[in-house]
Amino acid sequence: MKILMAHNRYQNRGGEDESFDSESRLLERYGHKVIRYIKHNDSISKDSIFKVAIRTLWSVEDYKSIRALIQREKPDLLHVQNHFPLISPAIYYAAQKENIPVIQTLRNYRLFCLNAYLFRQGNICEDCLGQAVPLSGIQHKCYRNSTAGSIVISSSIALHRLLKTYIRKVDLFIALTEFAKQKYAENGIPKHKIVLKSNFVDPDPKIGMGNDNFVLFVGRLSPEKGISTLLSAWKQLGDYIPLRIIGSGPLEAEVREAASKHVGIEYLGPRPVREVQEIMGQAKALIFPSLWYEGMPRVIIEAFAKGTPVISSKLGAMTTMVTHQKTGLHFCVGNTKDLIKQTHWMFEHPKQWQKMRLLARHQFEVNYNAESSYRRLIEIYNQAIKSPKQAFL
Repeated sequence: MKILMAHNRYQNRGGEDESFDSESRLLERYGHKVIRYIKHNDSISKDSIFKVAIRTLWSVEDYKSIRALIQREKPDLLHVQNHFPLISPAIYYAAQKENIPVIQTLRNYRLFCLNAYLFRQGNICEDCLGQAVPLSGIQHKCYRNSTAGSIVISSSIALHRLLKTYIRKVDLFIALTEFAKQKYAENGIPKHKIVLKSNFVDPDPKIGMGNDNFVLFVGRLSPEKGISTLLSAWKQLGDYIPLRIIGSGPLEAEVREAASKHVGIEYLGPRPVREVQEIMGQAKALIFPSLWYEGMPRVIIEAFAKGTPVISSKLGAMTTMVTHQKTGLHFCVGNTKDLIKQTHWMFEHPKQWQKMRLLARHQFEVNYNAESSYRRLIEIYNQAIKSPKQAFL
């Protein structure tokens, strides 16, 4: 099979960039040809604001480039990981014009939320859901705290909603979790066009021992990740259960200050992936206190791969990834007392913790390894190729 894989990279590499690279390599390992069509947000600084705005709405350049690429390479399908902001939905039209199926992976909520997170000022925000034009997002300057930028993104959402671009031009959407599938179905994407496929971790880092008496946080140090909840809990828990924190971000100074004042909090800074996985395998649990819905956090999958249970917010993707008292524990979102309670429970029930370790590893082996991910991806590709066109349903 020959796959045209399109992706707009972010200025700061994140999970979406990693997923694009991982899936491309995985397909090549199994003998498929992957044609990568990549744009990078670093180029935005070279263009005028007006030019970037126009490209976000409709990129003539990418429409022509994709058509020419399809004519030359003759791929079996177009798989779009991220078209925002430079590539634009114009590539769907180009692919349909050349009569090849289009698959779009849904890794965030950009189709109806200006900041893609459904999160604003420390809380879940769904104000724009149901608005033909997301005016609330403009009012709150949800895209990078910019009125002009928010107008551009809002206009793009409204334009392609009016044109029914996503309904008419995309054959299948890949949602990462059942929660995300439901959220998209509630907001305009036909449910019969949404299929499920998880992220994966490759290579397999193998199960750890969980033999050190500490818990671990790994991730971006930013408000939506629940850093304040985490630090507040460990100012009380730290004397009994040490916390190690790996990552960087805008709240790094706050984390450093907490680590300097409380002996039970240790800040390790950013670390290479292999080292993170090694530390994760030694930890009793991964703490995941996120305040937003999330897409499908790779760090949870990495924890499962190491046999490390996860104590997570009972919210969004985490409700379908982490099973309470099976592969980890849930606590009420942003609730410091409940986080403390659940952490104590895990440490006070070593037999149940050991069972959680085995179940977490089993989850990885069944759902999140490279082989199962490859099989599922090919199933989806074949479905898109063989299914009759539903462009104008």
